[in-house]
Amino acid sequence: MLNELDKELESRNHRFVRYAADIVIFCKSQRSCERTFQLILPFIEGKLRLKVNREKTEITHIRNIKFLSYGFYISKGKCRSRVQPKGVQKLKDKIRTLTGRSNGMSVEIRKEKLNQIVRRWVNYYKLADMKGLTIKWDQWIRRRMRMVTWKRWKKVRTCFYWLKKLGVNKRKAWE
Repeated sequence: MLNELDKELESRNHRFVRYAADIVIFCKSQRSCERTFQLILPFIEGKLRLKVNREKTEITHIRNIKFLSYGFYISKGKCRSRVQPKGVQKLKDKIRTLTGRSNGMSVEIRKEKLNQIVRRWVNYYKLADMKGLTIKWDQWIRRRMRMVTWKRWKKVRTCFYWLKKLGVNKRKAWE
């Protein structure tokens, strides 16, 4: 049903993003946004016979928009997207639960589930700028996995044995 709205916005040369019933229309200025809203509102309510929720409707700067857990910003004159902190926190909580030290899961199953969670998250946010974020996440997840491994080894002798087996020289392993 909203395909008609898409066609109308395209005919008016507006830049927009729509997912299901949620839509963001991009304009260059505050006045332009207000004018676009006033012109498109009669089309939505009149021709399409849909009701616009005025409490949820906002006219704001691009940096204040949160759309499907994406945030937006302007860099070098172009609109760019980033991951909202709420999305980052959700992932962190899931990983923290999965890599808990008292979790009795085997390492293989833990790695498999961790890969599924991270892959799903990265695929969802693949349009966002998150290179620095993924580097931080990689370091943090590796530290969590080391923490689990050291907890599993428990005793000094076990640590010594596994470090030697992994190729660390005897003296360094004993330290």
